[in-house]
Amino acid sequence: MTLEGPERARRRDAAVRAAVEQGLLDGDQMVAALLDTAGIRASAAALRSAFAAVTDAPVLHAFAVKAAPLVPVLALLNAEGIGVEVASPGELALARAAGIPPERTVLDSPAKTMAELREALALGIALNADNAQEVDRLDGLVAAAGAGTVPPLGLRVNAQVGAGAIGALSTATATSKFGFALQDEGARKALVGLCLDRPWLTRLHTHSGSQGVPLARMVAGVREVYALAEEINAAAGRQQIDTIDIGGGLPVNFGSDEETPSYAEYARLLRAEVPGLLDGRYGLVTEFGRSLLAKHGLILARVEYAKVSGGRPIALTHAGVQVATRTVYDPDSWPLRIAAYDGTGRPKAGPEVVQDVAGPACFAGDLLARERALPELAAGDVVAALDTGAYYFSNHYGYNSLPRPGVYGFRETGPEEGQVSFTTVREAQTVAEIVAESGGAHRDALL
Repeated sequence: MTLEGPERARRRDAAVRAAVEQGLLDGDQMVAALLDTAGIRASAAALRSAFAAVTDAPVLHAFAVKAAPLVPVLALLNAEGIGVEVASPGELALARAAGIPPERTVLDSPAKTMAELREALALGIALNADNAQEVDRLDGLVAAAGAGTVPPLGLRVNAQVGAGAIGALSTATATSKFGFALQDEGARKALVGLCLDRPWLTRLHTHSGSQGVPLARMVAGVREVYALAEEINAAAGRQQIDTIDIGGGLPVNFGSDEETPSYAEYARLLRAEVPGLLDGRYGLVTEFGRSLLAKHGLILARVEYAKVSGGRPIALTHAGVQVATRTVYDPDSWPLRIAAYDGTGRPKAGPEVVQDVAGPACFAGDLLARERALPELAAGDVVAALDTGAYYFSNHYGYNSLPRPGVYGFRETGPEEGQVSFTTVREAQTVAEIVAESGGAHRDALL
């Protein structure tokens, strides 16, 4: 069961106060990222139970590593029965470092190299081929290895059911770069033939969801690929396609503390609209990312200065484009809620004032929030950018050589409010580390 909104807010307030009292924002560290481990566990449990309620078939829930590429996060999810979906050698290395077994790993990428394909087959990692040229490469690798010794192999299919509200994240448009275009002229017949010629292709994969995509459109994409699986199996005279990977992309509510839509709502809609998918004949894979982590993370930053420009108050903080890149560059698509706290970490009181909450980067658009009504912020106060557990502080953007913040998991350790303990997920980056990764050891290389 997921955490209810009021409970999430209570836990958050206790964590902010404890973070300030325990010095996570002291010294040179003016930004800290927090992850609620109990919340993450609750979301993992909600995902498992939602699909267990609609099918008896085996289901692999594979977390999309790109949403939070942090080894301790992957290890926590693994302990909760969640595998991984990886899309690069780096993500695979993170998954292996977290101890994720090959049989709970899925490789998806539109640009896999021969080396990546060989590694996946050698490790026994399932993968989905993006295009016909990749299938040609697999032909040679499977022939060399022997069809009976390869891991599950599938095809990524673009169901072409349309875009969502955010074009850059829409993966099921007519011209999406991902997968085999299902609705193109002659494509369906070609896909059936491609599978019949290769009995070792036993999976189909699709991903129509993402932020800004309604559940009905996600389900429409799954329905199209399910119908293709049925057509392939009918043509083969046996169940060649035994597993359907339905991707992820459950949208996140960034407007409040409530978790909507829910995994249970999505699973029930799948059962109503694509009942054959869940009747036990097909194994399932899911690839949720943002929806597992977003509501359970927050970014804390000190207010360094408070000023007024053109009559508008501006709070200058240390958190901006380096940790909230999408919000800064596309604020209409990615608005963030901001919570205001005083210098002791307690919720800030007082009348609300329309103000900007700005980051430290040297361009005008580096804003966490524009014209936001909040208790008037002053130097020394703390702001919290909410719902940032996925794709924010874990996906750092090195503008102005701003350092990566420390990331800390938190949990309540006693019945009294404020009894919160922290564990380090990722150390804060030092200035020396910035210099080192920026070629510091090769100062004279271009002289």
